Amino acid sequence: MDYRVWIICFFIFVATICLLAASGLMYRPKNIVLCTTLTVLALGLRVWCLPHVTLDYENFLSTWIQFFRDNGGVFALKYSVGNYNVPYLYFLSLFSYSDMYGLYQIKLLSIFFDVILAWAGMKLVSVFTQDIGKRIFAFFGILFLPTVVLNGAYWGQCDSIYTAFAVLALWLALRDKPVISMICFAVSFGFKLQAIFLLPVIAVLWYRGKFSLWHALIFPAAYLVLVLPAVLLGRPFLDTLTLYLSQTGSVGSGLNYNSPSMFAFFLHDGNVKFWSIFGIAAAAVFLAAVLMWLYKKRGSVNDEVVFTAALLFAVAIPYLLPHMHDRYFFGADVLSLLFAAAFPKLFFVPILCQFASLLGYHAYLKGRYLFPMSYGATALIVVIVVLIAFIIYHFPAQRRRKRCT
Repeated sequence: MDYRVWIICFFIFVATICLLAASGLMYRPKNIVLCTTLTVLALGLRVWCLPHVTLDYENFLSTWIQFFRDNGGVFALKYSVGNYNVPYLYFLSLFSYSDMYGLYQIKLLSIFFDVILAWAGMKLVSVFTQDIGKRIFAFFGILFLPTVVLNGAYWGQCDSIYTAFAVLALWLALRDKPVISMICFAVSFGFKLQAIFLLPVIAVLWYRGKFSLWHALIFPAAYLVLVLPAVLLGRPFLDTLTLYLSQTGSVGSGLNYNSPSMFAFFLHDGNVKFWSIFGIAAAAVFLAAVLMWLYKKRGSVNDEVVFTAALLFAVAIPYLLPHMHDRYFFGADVLSLLFAAAFPKLFFVPILCQFASLLGYHAYLKGRYLFPMSYGATALIVVIVVLIAFIIYHFPAQRRRKRCT
């Protein structure tokens, strides 16, 4: 293996230890040993996954890096390349300047953001508990979460990037840092359209008093700055801003792509157009109903409700939408683990989410179904019901009534 891989892995190891130490998780000798050992194991597992090549890399990512290599590196950003938004293409264009194996560069980038995601998740959990054990569990729970390991280090995907910024944004908002939070939400959206599953929590944070209306202006401004380098290099301005809109026609004709969505129950129904409209309408109605309900209860919205609502959106929106893929519940997987770290009595929530997502991962990576995807869809129904019940229970007035009875 290229010696540069080991150098980068050592840098990621040092960065991980520094983040843990700065967060106050390594002030005791036993914690130092525990965190160092777990970090080595987490990175070692990822190094073991590095050589695996998937069709996504062979057919798409490798050709995009080669395109940048053949057309002037970053100057090729003026062209329409691939189906990722320009922030991720910035990295691919930079990778083209190195003779290092592109697969390793792509995966090491995702591994680095796995660590950022783990740190952001740990900080989010710290809003609800200062318990050292729970915070360490949150950090390493993310690093060892099967879908997190498989997504980046094995599959070569980059979902940890947009999710890391989304989790950071949620933590910063709850810590009363609205400007930086909104910037992080915009960056998350800039990397992947799937961030839209989490963005409705901005409205709930507004109910909570964490955002003012003028903070909404930060989002488009930050997004504009994010894509501006590509525009300055010659990429059409309007096409760059509306990239996601132009991709809506390329989602595919299938109702479900190895996803534990509700359409796992309708795989053999040929009326794709009807069910697509039905799913979009169902997602819109569900989202509007939850937001209206929480708006009416806005005086009772607390941090617990905000966190649970974020997880609910991350599960329910892709669950109801058509054309969802196997990886689209990545944000739900991560938030469910953090949810269990903050509220251990609901430990089964991430188990159900992992079960559902891993069915899709197995289908893609192994080329066959371990169980029908409808099993995963059933598991997520349980999660959605539990989360709604949890929100109701955590309204302050509801909890006061329970204590009085």
